[in-house]
Amino acid sequence: MQNPWDFPNFARPNFRPVSIHTFAMSTLKYKRILLKLSGESLMGDQKFGITAPMLQHYAQQIKTLIDMEVEVCVVIGGGNIFRGIQSDGTGIEGVTGDYMGMLATVINGLALQGALESRGVYTRLMTALRMENVAEPYIRRRAIRHLEKGRVVICAAGTGNPYFTTDSAAALRAREINADVILKGTRVDGVYNADPEKDPSAVKYDEITFAKVISMGLQVMDMTAFTLCQEDDMPIIVFDINDHDNLRKIVSGEKVGTLVQG
Repeated sequence: MQNPWDFPNFARPNFRPVSIHTFAMSTLKYKRILLKLSGESLMGDQKFGITAPMLQHYAQQIKTLIDMEVEVCVVIGGGNIFRGIQSDGTGIEGVTGDYMGMLATVINGLALQGALESRGVYTRLMTALRMENVAEPYIRRRAIRHLEKGRVVICAAGTGNPYFTTDSAAALRAREINADVILKGTRVDGVYNADPEKDPSAVKYDEITFAKVISMGLQVMDMTAFTLCQEDDMPIIVFDINDHDNLRKIVSGEKVGTLVQG
């Protein structure tokens, strides 16, 4: 009888080929992430709107994660177009201003969707406000299924309710989809005891607890969002989104930015 190990691979009994992706998945620290992106980052050097370089920068970083077989859900803000607080002094009611801000996140979501799909990345834009002509309504089970199929899920329109920020939407969606971590991309490389853009002596934390963030009054997320994460022990990593390699490093387990947990 011929030795079974002399057979071609596909003919060996119970043989399971091991792909590069199998090794990649085994080395990932985070396999399903919630990426929180601010709308303001899309402005680049402009005072408002969307700049092509920043949009393409976001899209390329996310594509890198998809190539690593990370499941990615994105919650994007709308501050580059409109914030609810901008309605002060305009005669626009606060609730109406908040809804206008939600619509701004949909514009950003559509832009990010287009940039990703131009790179061959499959996406689904899901909104908390119903607008079936441009996006799917957000349904938790459907979002999870999209993630399992390797699609980037872009969540827009916040929670669909006024008075809640996109930080709160990120915390809520992360819990709903059972994300491993919330990655919050900012202009700075972590959490400091003071604003590093104003105070050159500010000290950065590599790791910090939820309790310490609250006791020191540090601004990681708004308090509603932060409390949701604390209750569910959802780790948050605050990092510099402008570094093109940071997302890859984080999901691979390298220490980047500031880890908030416990």
